[in-house]
Amino acid sequence: MYQFFKRLIRKKPRETQEDLMKKFLIVGLGNIGEKYENTRHNIGFKVLDHFAKKEGLSFEAQKLGDLATYRLKGRSFIFLKPSTYMNLSGKAVLYWLTKEKIPLENLLVITDDLNLPFGSIRLKSKGSDGGHNGLKDIQDKLNTTKYNRFRFGISDTFSKGRQVDYVLGEWNEEENKKLPERLDKSIELIKSFVLAGLNTTMNTFNGK
Repeated sequence: MYQFFKRLIRKKPRETQEDLMKKFLIVGLGNIGEKYENTRHNIGFKVLDHFAKKEGLSFEAQKLGDLATYRLKGRSFIFLKPSTYMNLSGKAVLYWLTKEKIPLENLLVITDDLNLPFGSIRLKSKGSDGGHNGLKDIQDKLNTTKYNRFRFGISDTFSKGRQVDYVLGEWNEEENKKLPERLDKSIELIKSFVLAGLNTTMNTFNGK
């Protein structure tokens, strides 16, 4: 599927390769609907909403998701919150990568991660889906595990058999107190990814 996308880029000469490298698709994973808004599984949406609030951006409903755009130092950030629900996130990611002709290396997917302590942030350039249905669908649609993902730790402090309830549960009081600082740090990571690149950002932010 992604091979077709790369051929599509070559067929449209209006934007140079240099232009394409200045465009980035930043995807926050989550589920649409008020009942999911403050759940741990929706941290991808929450990070993008925090970014938008800080920078005075507005999301607009478009095909397969809500979009907002932001420019900084000659770079274009296209923020996407898929409206497909978590399990079909890949459909929205592939559509907007293709429509905007954004190189795969300029994709960043923000997701929750049970294997990291609460608030820990980690950037990776590839990896398995780890049982995460949103990542699994993105991997299936792009036909690769080599795409950048920003993992936000939600910890695994749940009792046996309660994983779904925990992931779809809301942040507790202590987490809510700490979230604003962690969300600010997440904004810094995203800006660094776009402006400074993957390796520099991993060295600067991973584990912090």
